[in-house]
Amino acid sequence: MKAAINAAALGLGGDFLAEAFGRTYRYWPQGAPDLCTLLTWDELNELIGRHQPEAPRLRLFADGQQIPPYLYTHATVSKRHVVRHRIEPGRLHHHLSNGASLVLDAVEELHPGAEELAAALERHLHTDVHVNVYASWTPTEGFGIHWDDHDVVVFQLEGSKRWKLYGPTRRDPLRVDVEAPQKPQGDADIEIMLRAGDILYLPRGWWHAVAATEGRSLHLTCGLTPATGHHLLTWIAGELLTSPTVRATLPMHATEATKADYVNKIRQEITEALHPKAIDAYTTAMDARDPGRPWPSLPHNTTIPPDRWLALRLTAPRSVLTPGNSDTVILQAAGTEWEFHHTVTTALEPLMQGETVTLGDLADRSGLSLEQIAALATELVTSDAATITRER
Repeated sequence: MKAAINAAALGLGGDFLAEAFGRTYRYWPQGAPDLCTLLTWDELNELIGRHQPEAPRLRLFADGQQIPPYLYTHATVSKRHVVRHRIEPGRLHHHLSNGASLVLDAVEELHPGAEELAAALERHLHTDVHVNVYASWTPTEGFGIHWDDHDVVVFQLEGSKRWKLYGPTRRDPLRVDVEAPQKPQGDADIEIMLRAGDILYLPRGWWHAVAATEGRSLHLTCGLTPATGHHLLTWIAGELLTSPTVRATLPMHATEATKADYVNKIRQEITEALHPKAIDAYTTAMDARDPGRPWPSLPHNTTIPPDRWLALRLTAPRSVLTPGNSDTVILQAAGTEWEFHHTVTTALEPLMQGETVTLGDLADRSGLSLEQIAALATELVTSDAATITRER
């Protein structure tokens, strides 16, 4: 059995969720010393060398400007006439030594440890998470003073970086917005030295500038997709498509009284949909339909055999498990809903925590037969909610 990263244990639970999440920064000195080896320099070299990521996924920045990719890559043409740009390590090293910072996006798609970290944050924070790796060698600021349109959780893996925080100049700015935030003037309000093992959280819209201070630096930035009131209202609009009033053609050419009556009906239905538990209902709905990171289970194409050494893992970290009636539990994952007998709960709970568990262990825990656990695994795998691996 493989245990998963616990996001709450990193300090991201309790007071943080109630007082800081989406509102203000938080800094945890030595909040995650065990994660310093989550991604090493050798692994970063392998990701770049083996996968040859191209811009904009791999980028170099210096003094707020992106270095043109042709300065450290060269184009090749495959036998199928596909143009690819391959990294030239010598030129890459040259620019990094002269002050450039390296950024590699979406490493959770390439690296198991980064994927596990992203999944842990998704389970805990109920949001999509993407992980970027940042590497730098000099005090040159790669991006200058800037803000992000998503929240970030930063894990410093090696070295140190000075973060200058200026705060927001526009509350909760969006990528597509009606107004752009104004660049802050003057000195930073807060200065934090992030060292290996430290964690930093910044809400979207917070202006900041970052630079290495003592030689090379390596850190992971986890970008959190924010759920806004706009998302809530869009979801409610979709839910209201069951209403004849909402589906009806707007009475644009009717009398003023008819128009007013229609607006009043719409207002009443929207008000009823915005009940006190609407946010919880929205969160559950988004968690239940989130596809996660689908993963094949080859060579098991149809039915999972009752092999106690096969291991099961949910690939939809935001899965939802709730009580049904007195004898059932309801699992919602990757857009599918199941109603199981309550005896399955003991088998499902470790999977809901992100653990990878053998079928034999699940059977022993739950008291179900190995055949019953294999049938459960088949249901989950067939619906793209889980994957099967061979325990080593």
